[in-house]
Amino acid sequence: MDKDKQPAVGPALLAAAMLLPGLAHAEAAPERGAINVKYLYYKEDQPGLDRVQVHAPSVSVMAPIAGEWSVTASATMDDVSGASPRYHTAVSGASRMDDLRKAGDISVTRYLPHGTVSVGAAFSTEHDYRSRALSLQATFDSDDKNTTWALGLGGSDDAIDPVNRIVRNEGRQTVSVLAGVTRIFTSVDIGQLTYTHSTGHGYYSDPYKLVDNRPRKRDQDTLLAQWNHRFINADATSRLSYRYYRDSFGVSAHTLSGEWVQSLANGWTVTPGLRLYSQRAADFYFDPVYDSKTGAPFPPGYVFGGSAFTSADQRLSAFGTVTAGLKVAKQIDRDWSVDLKLEHYEQRAAWRVFGAGSPGLAPMRANSLQIGFTRLW
Repeated sequence: MDKDKQPAVGPALLAAAMLLPGLAHAEAAPERGAINVKYLYYKEDQPGLDRVQVHAPSVSVMAPIAGEWSVTASATMDDVSGASPRYHTAVSGASRMDDLRKAGDISVTRYLPHGTVSVGAAFSTEHDYRSRALSLQATFDSDDKNTTWALGLGGSDDAIDPVNRIVRNEGRQTVSVLAGVTRIFTSVDIGQLTYTHSTGHGYYSDPYKLVDNRPRKRDQDTLLAQWNHRFINADATSRLSYRYYRDSFGVSAHTLSGEWVQSLANGWTVTPGLRLYSQRAADFYFDPVYDSKTGAPFPPGYVFGGSAFTSADQRLSAFGTVTAGLKVAKQIDRDWSVDLKLEHYEQRAAWRVFGAGSPGLAPMRANSLQIGFTRLW
């Protein structure tokens, strides 16, 4: 929204809008629309392996309607190619892959005197996977507009039909609920606490791994705490967050992240960021030991056709990661802005905190570059 056309608001609420963009609904519908175009390039790197790379252009549009409504829609196309781990990247080579994912979503928001109501729909499709989702979210403001409660409900229906025909016409359904509160504590401090619970049933195994049998039910819980502080004299904002995750597979994870948003002269903004992540392995994860006779890794005592849960998927292992990023943005004029974001990701088994990492996990690096343009109208 053009700052010269914003409705009159109190100092605390105006500061909150600067501190926590995108997390709390505005108290009134936006008066200007926006179109945003982005391009993302992502590349993984591991010693001796040609890993995954992604080219992902996207576009999103937000349009105000009749002063009390807004519609937001986005579309993304991911061109994924390279290598995907066949058993475990520390042991074997990787199978080649080339896929095109198309995804989109749309949401409609109604702005009320003391809150909002939003309805959304999303879809994603690949050559062997299709997902559809619906969501409903409502926010409620206190009388002084300093506290906002949020409630949400969502559901997704996924269809899995792998090309190797290990399974056919499998599916997975998930229902999620969300509850959160955002509180303006001072004119320069705002915090948010959000809890999400998801329960799903269906096919969770990886059909492209030889030894992979997972439960057909998964419960997931996430608690996210965020705190932003505005440094007025420095014309900067700090953004801190902590996220705790656990699920019924036995995975638990901690994420600690921080950003420093520094405004500069002539419409420039620089945002360095750092994110630390640590994960406990799933109860049924195993570090594979390569068997020269069979040409594949198996867990100790593995029985073909057995019903025991087991997986060597590196995403279910125990590890830690460090991600460092830098975003540079430029407000060209009242209508146009451009931004560039670079991130570097490092994964190590030894970096897991609160316990040991999976000893068979190989180090991995990834780099990403994202450029975007935004036009207001």
